[in-house]
Amino acid sequence: MVFKGPFGRGNVLTLDAAAKRRTGLRALDIEALRAYWTAQRAGGDVPRRADIDPRKIAELLPDVFVAERIAPGLARMRVAGLHLSDLMGMEVRGMPISALIEPGDRDQLADLLVDLFDRPATLDLDLVSVGGLGRSQLHGRLILLPLRSDLGDISRALGCLVTDDAPGRTPRRFFIKSCRIQPIGEMPLPATPAVMARQTARDAEQQTAPKLARSERPYLRLVRQDGAV
Repeated sequence: MVFKGPFGRGNVLTLDAAAKRRTGLRALDIEALRAYWTAQRAGGDVPRRADIDPRKIAELLPDVFVAERIAPGLARMRVAGLHLSDLMGMEVRGMPISALIEPGDRDQLADLLVDLFDRPATLDLDLVSVGGLGRSQLHGRLILLPLRSDLGDISRALGCLVTDDAPGRTPRRFFIKSCRIQPIGEMPLPATPAVMARQTARDAEQQTAPKLARSERPYLRLVRQDGAV
């Protein structure tokens, strides 16, 4: 299963934007992908893989990948942006997500992947890759968002990995500094189109409603039963 669209070579997302030098962890990109995923949660459920339209997240594609669960605690990348290949110095399609992680932290990643697919939950990891000859210390942020397959089971994931600098000498692998886990059942439901439309209408009404000047402000009058004011 692959993204459909003009992506060039097979499953690899070839975009000119992948060549841009990355400065900062671009929290806005992470949140943009999370917001898009949240918007696909019909009725608050986990979105389907088929609901993800790469044209809607075109600016993010160099850092984005789709993974498939192949065993408990193990998932491989089915399609990936060029930034991930740049980090590894090779094409990452078909490689497990754990290839991006230092061997000593892979058991921790495996436990997190069980949470991702079985609870299900979203994962937000802070990463660091140590520096050395030909490369500086590299900080990264990885999010993983669960998806349903065409069969309806939660066995796919939408991921995004951003780093604060160019890779330098490859391959780059990361230690897990911290992880935030958010179960789907504890997340607020996405706003439905009807709710959003009502809110938009209320906002427009408030903006266009005539405002009373201070001298025109209505006031209360106390009327006694005998008719006196």
